[in-house]
Amino acid sequence: MIAGYRELVIGGVFVAPFVTYVLAALLVTLALTPVLRRVPIKRVFANPSLARLCLYLQVLAVLLVLF
Repeated sequence: MIAGYRELVIGGVFVAPFVTYVLAALLVTLALTPVLRRVPIKRVFANPSLARLCLYLQVLAVLLVLF
C-alpha cells in the first residue's frame, strides 16, 4: 500500500506537505545558525551564504526522504 500524504488545513485551505517541509527545514536551519556562528565558517568556506543555502537544502532533502 502507498501511504497517503497528510495535508495541513489552515482556515479551510489545504497546504501541500512540501510547504510544511520547507517551513520545518527553515526552522531547523535557523536553530542551527547559532551553532554555525561558533565555527569559523568564513575560514572553511569561500562563500558562507552559499554554505547556509546548501545546509538548508540538505535539511530539506532529509525531511523529504524521512517523511
